[in-house]
Amino acid sequence: MGKQYNRLNKDDAAVLLVDHQAGLLSLVRDIEPDKFNNNVLALADLAKYFNLPTILTTSFEDGPNGPLIPELKALFPDAPYIARPGQINAWDNEDFVKAVKATGKKQLIIAGVVTEVCVAFPALSALEEDFEVFVVTDASGTFDPLTRDAAWDRMSAAGAQLMTWFGTACELHRDWRNDVEGLAALFSKHIPDYRNLMTSYNTLTAGK
Repeated sequence: MGKQYNRLNKDDAAVLLVDHQAGLLSLVRDIEPDKFNNNVLALADLAKYFNLPTILTTSFEDGPNGPLIPELKALFPDAPYIARPGQINAWDNEDFVKAVKATGKKQLIIAGVVTEVCVAFPALSALEEDFEVFVVTDASGTFDPLTRDAAWDRMSAAGAQLMTWFGTACELHRDWRNDVEGLAALFSKHIPDYRNLMTSYNTLTAGK
């Protein structure tokens, strides 16, 4: 008997962006800074595109962790914003958990900095409460590949599904016929090679 394929459902998913803070971003070394920033914003853009409830949270932002990156604040001006006074695990903050549960969604798409703490701790906590957890690996970052791999192994063993932002978008979309131009525009914005693909396609199909 095969294992159940629990695929993402845009009608039952929420996005948790955990501690993408200016100070913490300076610790990310397992992925190039420009690529990482692009991936975080790609995840944010797909959350907007699919109209997914999105929750922003920071930890000790008045200290060395620093403020949330301004692009996320600008993209989600009306989203719940939980500035945790000190809790390292976002799930230890009552307001954060209330905001998550208020979405009414059972699938949580999580990304953050750093992977083995700010992502892993709430991911493990949510799994314990029977949420389905999908970790966006390329929009999460940490000190080095060794640290990252240990965190991935821990979350995966507990039942989290590890994905990339591109795979997340495709699984949410399900069928190109739902909207070719919209999703292609999102991909083209964040993947230069995909922009080339679409430019070629548009050129070939022009006038047909």
